[in-house]
Amino acid sequence: MLRLDRELRGRIEQAARAGYPLEACGLILGRRNGSCVEAARVVSARNLDRARARDRYELDPQDFLAADAEARGAGLDIVGVWHSHPDHPARPSATDLERAWEGWSYVIVSVGKDAARDLRAWRLAGGRFEEEPIAP
Repeated sequence: MLRLDRELRGRIEQAARAGYPLEACGLILGRRNGSCVEAARVVSARNLDRARARDRYELDPQDFLAADAEARGAGLDIVGVWHSHPDHPARPSATDLERAWEGWSYVIVSVGKDAARDLRAWRLAGGRFEEEPIAP
């Protein structure tokens, strides 16, 4: 289960809307507590995939390192990644599967021209994504 409060969810949705029609992305900072991941912060990152930014993202390594330093300074870990799917469902793509790491939460927000439509979480297990419940 991913604990993601309304404020953090709102920040992800706002960043996804601001990035539309391109994919927006970032990291989730928090703690693991048994099978539960508790999100404490979300940070945005630059999408370096300029050639296919409408349907791909590549987290900027400098932004990743900055988020890692922020997490460590706050006694947190990077526990996941969030990204948007402009005009597509909040379901992992084949590219998402190729790039995923086991043990991390992957939050995907479906976003359209006017609003974020759906936000769902996924976790890689045994080479495939399983939906992860989200609780406030």
